[in-house]
Amino acid sequence: MGIHAIDRLCYDIAHDPETLARMRADPRRELARRPLTAAERDELLRGDVAALYRRGAHPVLLVRLATFRVLGLDPALYAARIRTAEPRFSVPADPGRP
Repeated sequence: MGIHAIDRLCYDIAHDPETLARMRADPRRELARRPLTAAERDELLRGDVAALYRRGAHPVLLVRLATFRVLGLDPALYAARIRTAEPRFSVPADPGRP
């Protein structure tokens, strides 16, 4: 299940006030309810967004962990950690630009 479950968690944090409340109150318990591996739960609990990104989690969804300040993350810490991840893809330069 993995990546879908991580992305879904991030989505739910932003769109479901009950999920957000549960994550703030007892993140271990909320993560145990979701179809995640032990490694994924550990990375989430550590706020290791670079590892989650490398697994394939979507960065636009991951940033919601910081936006809603769960798992010890805030925007500055998220930015510092996500910068340590190697990009999974690149966009070629516009051939018409010098």
